[in-house]
Amino acid sequence: MNTNHSNTPLTTLTEEEIAFKEAVAEFAQQEIKPKVTLMDENSQMDPHIIKQLFELGVMGIETPEQYGGAGGSFFMACLAVEELAKIDGSVSVLVDVQNTLVTNALLRWGSDEQKKKLLPKLAKEWVGAYALSEATSGSDAFALKLRAQDQGDHFLLNGHKLWITNGAEAEIFIVFANVQPELGYKGITAFLVEKSFPGFQVGKKEDKVGIRASSTCELLFQNCKVPKSHILGEIGKGYKIAIETLNEGRIGIGAQMLGIAQGAYQAAIQYVQQREQFGKSLSQFQAVQFQLAEMRTQIEAARLLVYNAARLKDSGQKFIKEAAMAKLFASRAAEKVTSMAIDLFGGNGFTREYPVEKFWRDAKIGQIYEGTTNMQLQTIAKLELEENKVQK
Repeated sequence: MNTNHSNTPLTTLTEEEIAFKEAVAEFAQQEIKPKVTLMDENSQMDPHIIKQLFELGVMGIETPEQYGGAGGSFFMACLAVEELAKIDGSVSVLVDVQNTLVTNALLRWGSDEQKKKLLPKLAKEWVGAYALSEATSGSDAFALKLRAQDQGDHFLLNGHKLWITNGAEAEIFIVFANVQPELGYKGITAFLVEKSFPGFQVGKKEDKVGIRASSTCELLFQNCKVPKSHILGEIGKGYKIAIETLNEGRIGIGAQMLGIAQGAYQAAIQYVQQREQFGKSLSQFQAVQFQLAEMRTQIEAARLLVYNAARLKDSGQKFIKEAAMAKLFASRAAEKVTSMAIDLFGGNGFTREYPVEKFWRDAKIGQIYEGTTNMQLQTIAKLELEENKVQK
């Protein structure tokens, strides 16, 4: 494994963070990389890799040690997502959803009983999923049609969810449904739905362009019985849980896009030094050097935005605008860098024999999920105008 970190701003990392980052990188190189192509072709995550992720401790990074987790920081979760994405975006997003959405929501909103029951399982054996999107509610996240009917000691959920990451592997789902549609978004409530609950079923798995080994599934609810003890937070507060969790999740996706861009860049810089044209390596041509410089600059700018947003979150400071900026820029950078990598590979880059086309396919989703590019722009502009409001 290449352990030269001269191009990484290590001054921003503690010794513990560096050691953690290197451990994840080594695991990704040795255990995930040999299986990437097969998992992509089969649209199937290798179950053994999931088992190894739990053993490595990256499925409960922020989970306190008392619940069997690593007791780490949000920043460390982002480092893990970044390192995994350098090798495979699919494995990366599985870990990202587990940490930045599911575990994060439980840590913040879960009751003591819920934490005692679920956090140890999520740290050691259970994959989690976050179920907000529906066919008619994407960017308009709260136009939910999934209904939850109060039955005294439980709720009955009816409807369906769409595009749910980790759907095929998950044992626990944070599901958003409306208990009082007449109240609009104020009726939305978050429920902890276990895969074994009667009336719940995982539907079809989407056949996607990128992150193919990551399962993206439909969820079906037909009189799904959910005990009231499985309400996350309070009735009618689901919109608040969703918004605040997704604000944090955007940083994780920024880290994923950062890793994907780095994976493509590393493949490209190695290739241009080996490939010869006109009697010399491609790396000796000034035009190629300029492309490498542009790619590296995009990556470093994305890194600083992502790291800054993660640090702000960990320190308890405002980070919503910075999170939106990090996801916006990192997702654009990933698409640009991966596309340039294909250009540098020439005809080889357009074949599946080489890795850059997969990085390119995996990068596209970054501008779509957990808030589209337009939604990030809207968030940034809104907060900027509020902070710089002119007094009349």
